[in-house]
Amino acid sequence: MNVHEAKTHFSKLLEKVASGEEVIISKAGKPVAKLVPYQPAAAPRIGGFLAGQIWQAPDCWEDDPELISTMTDGPLFPQGATLSNVAEEPAFRRKP
Repeated sequence: MNVHEAKTHFSKLLEKVASGEEVIISKAGKPVAKLVPYQPAAAPRIGGFLAGQIWQAPDCWEDDPELISTMTDGPLFPQGATLSNVAEEPAFRRKP
């Protein structure tokens, strides 16, 4: 639909859009605008709605020396693992 037709039939275009259709308006044969149904913005998120419903242990943020040691001091791959260059296979395999 061109600009002249859009101006002439604007009320009908609004009815189409209100029923769910999208209407593209062209100028000199090139699309310049699209009329789409209005969708109100989603309500803003409100933080804290779970306040008082989540429990955490008093020491949950304390360092765990055993876990840190396992992650930093241990070998990169388990003992006995062999590397594979084939993407479909696991990165390492344990020898039987």
